[in-house]
This record gives sequence, structure tokens and C-alpha cells, in this order.
Amino acid sequence: MIVQNPTRSFFLLILSAMTLTNCSKETPPSESNEFTGAENEVKLMTLNPGHFHASLVQLNDMAQVDPLVHVYAPEGPDLDLHMERINAFNNREENPTSWQTEPYTGEDYLQKMLDEQPGNVMITAGNNALKTEYIKQAVDHGINVLSDKPMAIDSDGWELLVDAFESAEAHDVLLYDIMTERNEVTSMFQRRLAQNQTLFGELATGDPEHPAIVKESIHHLFKTVAGQPLRRPPWYFDVNQQGEGIVDVTTHLVDLAMWGAFPDEIIDYEEDVEMLDASRWPTVLTREQFENITAMPEFPAYLQDQLVNGELPYYSNGEMLFTLNGHHVHISVVWNYQAPEGAGDTHFSVMRGTRSNLVIRQGADQEYRPTLFVEPVSGEVAAEVGEELERVVEEVNQNGYPGIQAHPSEHGWRLEIPETYHKGHEAHFGKVAQDYFDYLVEGEMASWEVPNMITKYYITTQARELALEESQEFEE
Repeated sequence: MIVQNPTRSFFLLILSAMTLTNCSKETPPSESNEFTGAENEVKLMTLNPGHFHASLVQLNDMAQVDPLVHVYAPEGPDLDLHMERINAFNNREENPTSWQTEPYTGEDYLQKMLDEQPGNVMITAGNNALKTEYIKQAVDHGINVLSDKPMAIDSDGWELLVDAFESAEAHDVLLYDIMTERNEVTSMFQRRLAQNQTLFGELATGDPEHPAIVKESIHHLFKTVAGQPLRRPPWYFDVNQQGEGIVDVTTHLVDLAMWGAFPDEIIDYEEDVEMLDASRWPTVLTREQFENITAMPEFPAYLQDQLVNGELPYYSNGEMLFTLNGHHVHISVVWNYQAPEGAGDTHFSVMRGTRSNLVIRQGADQEYRPTLFVEPVSGEVAAEVGEELERVVEEVNQNGYPGIQAHPSEHGWRLEIPETYHKGHEAHFGKVAQDYFDYLVEGEMASWEVPNMITKYYITTQARELALEESQEFEE
């Protein structure tokens, strides 16, 4: 079932008006799309940066990236906040950056970027109702795209995204999303250990009550980023513009499930995925909480019809159950207003094997630091699992990760990973960007990346459809 979204249609109408004078024009790749790794050859264009992730791509200088960045966006608070963040990077005491920003703020900002093309890579992180169309327009005009997640928030958007990938291939440009969580060190080692049959065995099949893979995360709407209180735009709380939680952070968790359990494998959404169940529920925000996050004293007009007794039920929470290659997977995302004192965003992950389970915990007992545990499924294999873990730890100590140790825990072993390997969410953006720039030099991505991006967004958008169906049945 495809649910039409009237608000999204309104935004696409605006986009159509912006591009009407050139809607059929497609620009072939230019010579600037030939990359060698040379200094300053990557020239960024940032389009309508409404989300703080747009700035985190520029958290640090990169030799391959020209310091002059062109920004195309409408005037307003979204652009102002983006410029403040970039200026803060330039003026910080430790390791200041040297970005130069040239903004264009006309109402025809999208068409202006497509016509001028002063850069060869477009960064987009903002209003998700507009993002998929931005992506499609850019690749149609021969522009490489590095996009924040999610690249699609509903089934209509997913179909357009599939078209965008086809266009990117036809125009010889690369379209890629920013999957920062692949660079979180415990996720990296969970993936690595899951490929060790002596230690992990085979991935369990699982069932709906005991999935083979569990990925859960808790996030917070009011928090600090890059040392400053995070100011979110008011449209962030309109699910017609931002998308519901079930299609947002879940993108990372679905990606980790596919990437961690089936590395370097193509997962076909038609053959290898079965959607089983999904649900959604709101985090209710008071007017005062909304003001704390957005600095707006009242809910804007486009949220008024969503209010219940003067408060906003924000559908930021969701869960889904599906199978990958026959293995059951459970994904869950919760957004609370604010973390308890001393706490932060948390991640819980389980990969169940026939010999051991690989568990990432990030609760109070771990001082809110992601920590990886290896837990044998029975006493019969515990000794062999422990010996193999000892061998693996010695190997990784000698090959790029000195200082990692395995210590006994209640159900097996806990990996102690030195703090230096915990780079943090903000630093991961630069790593993903550099990986993408390396792909540009190579002229291609791994063969599984594009089909798995298509599958990933199929899963999240189909989960939304299932959750909406469940909500409607409950209301009836």
C-alpha cells in the first residue's frame, strides 16, 4: 500500500516551480568529475542545510577538499544556524578550520545551483520532504551527491530514489548516504567477530520472539552537539517534513544489520527480505519543551492540526520486524526529550550465533560507553570460544589496534577498547566523507553498496506503511 502525503506533495510542487524552466534539461558529467586525489579537487556545494549534519562534514579541513564551499539555500534560521556552526569550526581554539563560504539565497536556489555548478559534490542534510527530489535533480545534472540519511521517508520517495540511482549510473556520478555508525569501533568489531566461525559459529535463524539480530537505540531531542546546545528547526517536528522516527535513525540500524551480518553481499529487497510487522508511537512534547529545542515560543501553524490538548504527539518512535536471508531482525528507535544527568544516546545490539552471542551494551553499567561482550551460548563451547577470542585479540593488537583486551564478565568476556578508538559520532562524518572521496577517485563503489542502499530504504519505508496500517486498525 502506498499512502499519499499531501504535505510532501505541496513541497514537491514548490520544487517543480523552482525547476520548471529547466525540468527536462540534463547536464552530462563535466571534466571536474574526474578525480585523482589531488589537493582541493573536491569542490563542495551544500544545498539547503537544515540539519546540523550538513556542517559536520566540515568539522575538520581535508586536503582533497577546496576550502571554498558554495551554499545554496533560502534565507532564514536554517541557513543562519549552518553558518554559525561553520564559523565556530573556523574560530575554535584547537585545530581551527579554514572554510570560506559563498552563499546564494535567492528563491531559485536549487535551479541556481543546477545552472552554475561551481562544485562537483553536493552535500544535502535538511528537510526530508525535499531531499529525495534534490538528489534526483542533482544526479540528473551530473552532480555527485553525498547525502545525510534518510534519503527517502515514504514509498513514493523510495520509488524516486530508485530512479535517482539509475540516473546516477547513467550520468557516471556517485550517490551515497552517510552511514556514520559503520565507523563506531564496537560495531566494527562485532561485525569482524561475527565472521569467525570458531568464535561465533553461524548466525542463528531466530524467530519473532528471539530474533537473530536486535538493534535498538535511544536518542534525545534536547542535547549538546560540538560543545553547543543543539537548536533544531521547528519543521523537524513535522513528520510530513522530517519523516517519522521509523524511517530516520532506523536507517542506521538496518544498515548495520545488513553490513554486519552479510558483509560485502548484495541483499535483494525482492528476494532476500520479508517484512513481518511494524509499529509507531509518539513522544509528547509540551510547548515549553518545544521552545527549549527550537527557540520558538509557540507551535507553528503547520503543527496546529497535530496538537492534542495543546501538546504535540511527535511520532519519533518505531520498531520493525523482518527477515534478511531468512534470519529474523528486530529494529527499534526511541526518542526521549532529554537524557538523564550523565547519560546520552544509547545503543543496544545483539547478534546471536550458534556458538556465542555478540552483544553491545551502552547503559549505566557501562558508563554509557558502547561496550562489546562475547557470551558463549553454552558451557560446552566456552573454553574454545575463549581461546579463539584470546587469539583474535592478540592478532588485532599486532595489526592496527594495540591495547585492546578481553576481560571475564558475567556471561563471558568484555572487550576493553582504549578511549582513543572511540572517535565519537561527530568525527565519523569526516571518515565517511573521506571514504566517499576515495570512491570518487576509484570511479565506483563496492558492487553491493547501491543495491543495499535501495534495499535499506525499502525496508524502512515499508515498515512505515505497516506501522500506519496497524495504527489505522487500532483506531478503528
